[in-house]
Amino acid sequence: MTHRAVMSGAVTISRHELHEPEVRALIAALDAEIIERYPEDRTADHFRLDPDEVAPGRGAFLVARSADGAAIGCGAVRLLEPGIAEIKRMFVVRERRGRGAGGLILAALESEARRLGAVRLLLETGPRQPEAIALYARSGFVGTDAFGEYQASPLSRFMEKILAREA
Repeated sequence: MTHRAVMSGAVTISRHELHEPEVRALIAALDAEIIERYPEDRTADHFRLDPDEVAPGRGAFLVARSADGAAIGCGAVRLLEPGIAEIKRMFVVRERRGRGAGGLILAALESEARRLGAVRLLLETGPRQPEAIALYARSGFVGTDAFGEYQASPLSRFMEKILAREA
């Protein structure tokens, strides 16, 4: 079910439920890529995202679609505590990378975080994802201290962004 859409050129971004087949396919592709990049780290906690964490008022799961309607990427935001949210499950299919979809998804997630009342946005990524780290840095994220269930992971990198109020 689509709840909200943002258009930018040929990409549409809308809210979806985790149980939807296209969402599950995107998450499966993301999980496969993470396992490929980090075969030694099989920690299931890094992959977890529960439906109640992205329910209205607590978070959102967004899907990006190309002009032909194909699902090309996704991302989630969830509240960790009042004023602090986390970006999770950011992914763009390989054949669509480098065309701006990731930046559009990230901007839409930041807007969702603001709607949730977040003023600080956190994320966890890894050193074998230089393209993701570069995207986050271009979007204003900087390194920060470990947080949450990732604290013990030697393969995690932590970033944060202080959110300005939307005009």
